[in-house]
Amino acid sequence: MDWGRAKSVLIIAFLLLNILLGYQLWIDIREQLNVNVNYAELPQDKVQLMSQKQIKLDANLPLETPELRDLTYLLQSDSRDKAEPVQLAAPVDSAILFTKSELVAKLGSQIPDLEHYVFDLNTSPDGIFVLYRVIEGRPMFEIKLELYHSNQKITAFRLDRVELLGMGDPKQVLPAAKVVASLIENYLPNGSVITDIQLGYHGQIFDSEEQVSAPSWRVMLEDGRIYYVHAISGEVATDGEQEATEVEGGEAEGN
Repeated sequence: MDWGRAKSVLIIAFLLLNILLGYQLWIDIREQLNVNVNYAELPQDKVQLMSQKQIKLDANLPLETPELRDLTYLLQSDSRDKAEPVQLAAPVDSAILFTKSELVAKLGSQIPDLEHYVFDLNTSPDGIFVLYRVIEGRPMFEIKLELYHSNQKITAFRLDRVELLGMGDPKQVLPAAKVVASLIENYLPNGSVITDIQLGYHGQIFDSEEQVSAPSWRVMLEDGRIYYVHAISGEVATDGEQEATEVEGGEAEGN
């Protein structure tokens, strides 16, 4: 038996094992640091309540509290419930979706205002890439561009287009931590997992061309449920219906 070779093999095996154990330790530490970042802004009593209700926060809490304004706009699309997807003259590779410049270069001539829409992975179901119209760097959660794809090709689209009419007075938004704390206490069922928190614009679409959209926090759960919290008044909406309860600290005014 070649003991020298066997010794070398053992040394290499132990080195690989140490590397693997070290990597796993690094992953555990990183996950713990992320948890601490996620929870750091929440009141301690809400963290304890989360534990009791087995609620997990798998998204970072945004720290920004900018001043935003209500939007008034014209919805220029046909009835979205009846509008059929528009077939592309020539299907394009779906990989370009993740490069904004290539997406505009390949589809900009066929899709109006394409450069003003941003991709949202969290709300894109199988077979459809969902992009939202962006106003002043924030997504409008009701105004969509849907790109239909199959066999790694984008084959059709359906588009909501808007014309901005005006904006209200700027007001500072509620902190995300206050919004999430209220949802934990009053809305989220046991076992909920929060996967995404994002600031944008939300407003119910009425049977009218002229619409209003308000600054809102969108809080998404792992099961697909979405809560929209008016970022000024604190009113909570889910599944398109406005709730009466408001986040504590919000103003009395509505949308």
